[in-house]
Amino acid sequence: MNTRKSTFLGVFAVSALLLGGCSGDEASTPSAASAPDTRRDSATLASTSPLTGLPAKDGLPEHPVFVVKVDNTPGAAPQVGLASADLVVEQLVEGGLTRLAAFYYSQTPAEVGPVRSMRATDIGIVKPVGGTLVASGGAQRTIKKIDAAGVPVKSEEAGDVGLLSQDPARVIPYDRIGDLKTLAEASKAQDPPPAYLPFGDEADLEAAKPAVQLSVSFSGTHQTEWAFAGGHYTRQNGLAADGEEFVADNLLVLEAEVQDAGYVDAAGSGVPETIFSGTGKARLFSDGKVVAGTWAKKSLDSALTLESSSDEELTIPPGKSWIELVPDDAGKVTIER
Repeated sequence: MNTRKSTFLGVFAVSALLLGGCSGDEASTPSAASAPDTRRDSATLASTSPLTGLPAKDGLPEHPVFVVKVDNTPGAAPQVGLASADLVVEQLVEGGLTRLAAFYYSQTPAEVGPVRSMRATDIGIVKPVGGTLVASGGAQRTIKKIDAAGVPVKSEEAGDVGLLSQDPARVIPYDRIGDLKTLAEASKAQDPPPAYLPFGDEADLEAAKPAVQLSVSFSGTHQTEWAFAGGHYTRQNGLAADGEEFVADNLLVLEAEVQDAGYVDAAGSGVPETIFSGTGKARLFSDGKVVAGTWAKKSLDSALTLESSSDEELTIPPGKSWIELVPDDAGKVTIER
């Protein structure tokens, strides 16, 4: 058995496919069993990444986690910098389309994008690691919400000079490319954040079912297609440039409540706001298998927790993860075994 498989086989003891909701406890501080050692001094014990659960042999960076809003519509092609991300969250936006929140911590590439505007959904996505949101701007209603939530923002609209550059080969509004290398160098040092996901490597996956191809539907107009090969999941209808696609060790599909954000975009479409707190159904895909369960976040700034049918904590294998944050009333997952 390979190392990757044995790691995943340590995830879910007595797990069964679940579909019910559950109540979660406050989880902003990870438990001793799942919390990574985030000391930067790796002389005696390697630090562990809060975004991947993997060892950081050279210690953890001192800059904050940067969460970049990346366009995910055909006009965005080719997306750049995704391969360097530690974690990605795909979220619903207006018109039934999606946008990406790409997390950068272990690497800070000089080119990421195209960078687009923020949404109030980003509060629940960014807050658990005290991340800095990087965007081209946002609606005034959204900016007020994000400011009130205490989320640090770097944006061109806010006057952060040098953050974004214009790519003349792209058309507006898909022409803004972010420079995280410069942003990291200019950032003030801060302590490492807590773990974003409940990582762990003890348990059994005998209840898991094969899942080598899947389609995640956000709406009638957008589905993300995935295939498992060589130990990883890759998007089959992604927009990334050659060599720039995000390769996922884990896919986590979470169903969450979506409400009206209270305004419309320039085309007159209503803007949705996904509430990334509360509870909902969850599916974890890893090593070509799937296990279903439930997720919980007591508040927008709480860490995510997962539970089994027997109310046992479920953990995620260390590695790069992509989270599909789908509407609980319209999201759908189709699996080919």
